[in-house]
Amino acid sequence: MLYIFDIGGVCTSNAADGFNKLYDVLGLSKEKFDKFCDMPEDDSDESFCEKSLFLKLCNGFIDEKIFWQEFSKRSGIKVTADWFHILFLPERKEDTYELIRLLKSRGNRVVAGSNTIDGHYLNHLERGDYQIFDKTYVSNYMGVSKPSLDFWKIIMTSEDVNASDCIFIDDKEVNVKAAESLGIKSFVFTSAEKLKKDLQLL
Repeated sequence: MLYIFDIGGVCTSNAADGFNKLYDVLGLSKEKFDKFCDMPEDDSDESFCEKSLFLKLCNGFIDEKIFWQEFSKRSGIKVTADWFHILFLPERKEDTYELIRLLKSRGNRVVAGSNTIDGHYLNHLERGDYQIFDKTYVSNYMGVSKPSLDFWKIIMTSEDVNASDCIFIDDKEVNVKAAESLGIKSFVFTSAEKLKKDLQLL
C-alpha cells in the first residue's frame, strides 16, 4: 500500500505561527497580506491559481525573490529578506513519525505529499523532516497544489499505482474530499492516535 502524508499540520506544526510573525514584521493584518497576494477565500477554487501571487510561489512558477519584489510593489513595503524562510520554525509531531515508522516496518511505501514554498521546503530539508519518506512530492516542484486533482494524479503516475492502492492523510477536509473523488481512501488528520484507530493499527 502507498501512504501519502501531508506535512504541515500532520507531520509537523503548520505554518500559522510563522505567518503570524510575518504579519507583525510587515505591520499588516492577515486580511491585508492576503489581499496583496490575491489569496482566495475558498481553497477549493482552482481558478485563483492564475492570478494569486502566493500560489504562483507555491506552485514553483516564481521564486521568493520575485515574490517579494512584486509584493513590495503592491504593498509599498520594501522587503529584501526572505521572511518565509527566516520565520518558519516547524516542530515535529513525533507520534506521527512513530506511526510512519510502523507503517514502513510492515512493508508499506510512505511518501510525503505537501503544498509548500521554496523557503519552507528548505527549512524542512535543513531539519531532516523528509528523510523518513521513501519520496517527497511537493507543490513547488510539481507545478500544482492540492486540492487540484492533478496533484494526486502526478503522484500515482510516478509511483505506478492505482487510486485503490493509495491512502492519503491531510489535516484539511477540502484536500481529503478531493483525493476521495479520485477513489483514494483518505482521512482527515486530527491526531496520530486517532489515525492509528482509523487505519486499524492498534
